[in-house]
Amino acid sequence: QVQLEESGGGLVQAGDSLRLSCVDSGRTFSRSAMGWFRQAPGKEREFVAAISWSGSTTDYADSVKDRFTISRDNAKSTTYLQLNSLKPEDTAVYYCAADGASAYYRGSSHMSYRGKGTLVTVSS
Repeated sequence: QVQLEESGGGLVQAGDSLRLSCVDSGRTFSRSAMGWFRQAPGKEREFVAAISWSGSTTDYADSVKDRFTISRDNAKSTTYLQLNSLKPEDTAVYYCAADGASAYYRGSSHMSYRGKGTLVTVSS
């Protein structure tokens, strides 16, 4: 059964840090690219970061580069997103996503599998 479960969201102040986790409970995506997306209130979902199956390749949106870090532990079937220097504009529901058919990130349209999300709220 395909199931991605996010956790780690919460309410923090600007400048704080959080670490989000995404567990692939069905151990379905150990050979797939994984990623994170977010959707702020009233806005469209946007790409945040992606990582290849081995962790050797990462991609980031310009808005989070140098502040966020994506990583994965395939032994634990878990993908992480470290969020540092958070800003109020980072407030959003963060979703974990998986390609399912490629070891490398091929673009947002290929990230077909998603979790239910975890809410990050950053106060000023």
